[in-house]
Amino acid sequence: MTRIGLLECDRVDDRHRAIAGDAVDMFRTLLAPHVPELELVPVDVIGGEPPPEPDACDAWVCPGSRHSVYDGFDWIARLSGFVRDVRDAGVPFAGICFGHQVLAHALGGRVAKAASGWGVGTLSVAVDRHEPWMDPPADRLALRFMHQDQVEVVPPGGVVLGSAEHCPVALLRVGESMVGVQPHPEFPAAYLDALLADRVARIGDGEVNAARASLSRPTDEVTVARWLARVLVPDGG
Repeated sequence: MTRIGLLECDRVDDRHRAIAGDAVDMFRTLLAPHVPELELVPVDVIGGEPPPEPDACDAWVCPGSRHSVYDGFDWIARLSGFVRDVRDAGVPFAGICFGHQVLAHALGGRVAKAASGWGVGTLSVAVDRHEPWMDPPADRLALRFMHQDQVEVVPPGGVVLGSAEHCPVALLRVGESMVGVQPHPEFPAAYLDALLADRVARIGDGEVNAARASLSRPTDEVTVARWLARVLVPDGG
């Protein structure tokens, strides 16, 4: 089995779980076609479960959260320390949205609310730097976004791999085996649509209407899933 730890940083609301399950279900759907004999190992970090040793799993995924990396919660401080331990151990790591931001925050970068406001809906990402694990290659990706915070300063050793019009650091690599992805390749359109419907008061009618209309566009989450699999399981499992 290929053991990938999933660092749970939020819960899917009960009323939305019928759409695609919880985070572990969404990431299993995303990664299982590309990771041989995948075993996802959830770690309830938001619930206070301490992360194990970095080598307890073959790789780690840190998904999204409604919280901000600078909120000051103890679990975020513990998670940031774990990210540094993973770096020091050389274990592969992929951060998605909040996890992308934790990667930057924990290793010396800076995260803040975007001056441009929310990034929501299906948006275009330009691939600014191509790497061997980006197979199949792509120059541009259409992906689903849902965020207000974003990486403003990459950490030492960080390399920007992709950018969106509203988000200069949409794809990030730190070192050889840690990557961050600001959009949500794991979100099906129906789940993002439900989140947008819930957040009209926070985001605004016009932005939500445009974002919901964009969800009919084809997206490239399969390409990103293949890329993540090559980072997380560099020897193919």
